[in-house]
Amino acid sequence: MLYYLFEYLDQAYDIPGTGVFKYITFRAGLAIVLSLVVSLLFGKKIINLLQKQQIGETIRDLGLDGQTQKAGTPTMGGLIIIAAILIPVLLVAKLDNIYVLLLVLTTLWMGGIGFADDYIKVFKKNKEGLRGKFKILGQVTLGVIVGSILYFHPDVAMKEQAVTQSDNIELYGETVDNLPLFNDAERSTKTTIPFFKNNEFDYAKLLMWIGPDYKKYSWIIFIPIVIFIITAVSNGANLTDGLDGLATGTSAIIGVALAVLAYVSGSLIFADYLNIMYIPQSGEMVVFAAAFLGACIGFLWYNSFPAQVFMGDTGSLAIGAIIATFAIAVRKELLIPILCGVFLAENISVIMQVSYFKYTKKKFGEGRRIFLMSPLHHHYQKKGYHESKIVTRFWIVGIMLAVFAIITLKLR
Repeated sequence: MLYYLFEYLDQAYDIPGTGVFKYITFRAGLAIVLSLVVSLLFGKKIINLLQKQQIGETIRDLGLDGQTQKAGTPTMGGLIIIAAILIPVLLVAKLDNIYVLLLVLTTLWMGGIGFADDYIKVFKKNKEGLRGKFKILGQVTLGVIVGSILYFHPDVAMKEQAVTQSDNIELYGETVDNLPLFNDAERSTKTTIPFFKNNEFDYAKLLMWIGPDYKKYSWIIFIPIVIFIITAVSNGANLTDGLDGLATGTSAIIGVALAVLAYVSGSLIFADYLNIMYIPQSGEMVVFAAAFLGACIGFLWYNSFPAQVFMGDTGSLAIGAIIATFAIAVRKELLIPILCGVFLAENISVIMQVSYFKYTKKKFGEGRRIFLMSPLHHHYQKKGYHESKIVTRFWIVGIMLAVFAIITLKLR
């Protein structure tokens, strides 16, 4: 909203300083500040309201140190994260940008599903929450919506680099020379594949067996891939949210990396230098990523050990879906195993534990375990590590993975 106000003031009255809103970097910085203000100022009020309504976490005794002390801690704190994301985005982002609208939809959709799950747990006193099949249905439906928009919407396109350069191009209101010239924007199912010199892969090629017109049916493979990624990452974030500050801090680190990926993908100069796909309008997602980062850091103020509030599924499902949708939109979803390595490890630890337990129970009549407890962070708790040490070390791993994910743009 403020973007359009200042754009009008700049064009109609030429007021000094109003033109600064044209710059993504300025609006991204403003989004971080606003999200921090929202989360820090209103966070405490929301926590007090949750306490007043007796919306506290019910703790199941798993024999973990410090677990019983967390009983009654307010949950559904994901409302703070969602508010701290959406308010700055609505104020400073371009609201006619398809990528921003898609991320707003993702936030509300998965936040709503998480809220329903938390509501059932807290008010219906059902520890299981929303039935698993309804969660999966919500994730799959969101995947269909996101995949369909990214495939069919006319504003979603990408450009491939041409060998020539162009002079006198207007960029951010200024005339710039020697900018790379890209081909016309086109709808595509191409994505970035790390570590390869020719680092582009077209999902449509998986359907070449259909015949010469295989590209017409590329949505058949693209949409299921989107569904799988959104479901996997949102569940990974949900599993990671088991220790104070773990999911929040890890997501903040991922948010920084996503902002970098969106900025270079939406910039003519950086897309040319890194020899990656140029995705018009994708740079606006930097503003959303900045709000996401500020919201995570602001929430961490209250969620760090010992936590004053838990995000609940309201927050964890939303941030996982945001990360997945963001990565797919900038065509860097194949970097998710690296970028979201902590989420991946948590997911795999649960899958391995459950699968091995069932296998050994069937074969030997007694279930056996690989880890002392899953998800992975509970394994280290069982080994006697303090909660804060586990969280800090997971953050360090997350930082290393985020840096590595970014440098893969040139590591081929």
